[in-house]
Parts: sequence; structure tokens; C-alpha cells
Amino acid sequence: MDHEIKTWLYDMLNAIAEIESFFADRPMQFANYQADLRTKRAVERNLEIIGEAMNRIVRKDSAIQISNSKKIVDVRNRIIHGYDTVSDEVVWGIVVRHLPVLRIEIEELLSE
Repeated sequence: MDHEIKTWLYDMLNAIAEIESFFADRPMQFANYQADLRTKRAVERNLEIIGEAMNRIVRKDSAIQISNSKKIVDVRNRIIHGYDTVSDEVVWGIVVRHLPVLRIEIEELLSE
């Protein structure tokens, strides 16, 4: 695997781990997330990193198979360019439903 792609995959994995760390000392509940502005902004920033890394990977090698790669980039663009329309519910859904799947896919790619 290309060195740059591997680096970007690790960046994505680190961003996911950082998001998970925000909930290490408290229950992973939507109400906790929604009430904590710092956590919300930190999660959004890490989603931007994930989306930018995915964008770079797709541009370098479109054969890399990651589910919803286009949607990952779209989320990044939405957070950056449509910051005033970012929904806490949508972001939370990404955190609890999609990031665990993304983590597995990245780990599988890195183990090849």
C-alpha cells in the first residue's frame, strides 16, 4: 500500500480514537454530547480530519474500498462550508453507527 494512503488511514484511525476518548469517562449518550459544546466542536473537527483524509485517499487511489467514502467527504464539506446547518442528531448518528464500521474497514486495510 502507498505510504501516503497508509498515513491518511492512520490519521482517520487516530481521529476515530480521539472521538471515542471524549466519552471514556462518561456514558456515551446523546444528551451528554449535545450539552457539551467543547465535545461537539472536537467531534466535528475530527470528522473534518476523517473527511479530508478520505478525500485525499480517493483522489490518489479510487480503488481503495471504504464504504460510504463519498458520504464521508460530503460530511466534511458540510461541517466546513455549511457549519450553520450541522445537526447534532446527524453527527451523533455518525459517531454511534458509522464510525465503528469505518474503524473496522480501516483496520482491515492496514492489516493487508
